[in-house]
Amino acid sequence: MAKVTLAAIRDFIGQDLGRSHWVTVDQSMIDQFAACTGDRQWIHVDAERASKESAAGGTIAHGFLSLSLIAPLGMDLGLAPVDASAVFNYGLDKVRFLTPVKSGNRVRLQLSMTSVEPKDNGRLLIKGNAILEIENSETPALVAETLTLVVP
Repeated sequence: MAKVTLAAIRDFIGQDLGRSHWVTVDQSMIDQFAACTGDRQWIHVDAERASKESAAGGTIAHGFLSLSLIAPLGMDLGLAPVDASAVFNYGLDKVRFLTPVKSGNRVRLQLSMTSVEPKDNGRLLIKGNAILEIENSETPALVAETLTLVVP
């Protein structure tokens, strides 16, 4: 895990911050996400139907569930400077969902810092490149350009 500090943050531009631990996206997680968001499309929550009718051969995670894993896994990788008073998800510039995450798949985050832009009041805007990898898959679940606002 990278130990990013405010003083040394620019040293990490262009650097790979590493890969997170593996997270299993199981049916319970998918069901909980469906309950929270109201997106109960059968491809996510009906295992019997999905096993018969889905090209994936079973249920898959919501794309936004996969996307939501970027923030906590990115924090685990040290994207937030350890001496910052606050760090906020500022948004995304680009997201592409490349491969569905099947129920039971394990995923991890590969993250790099692509730029740091000064903002008002000493705040910094970090742009990152996030790749959510699926174990034993050559194609990742998604790629995203992330924006993180750092308050010193």
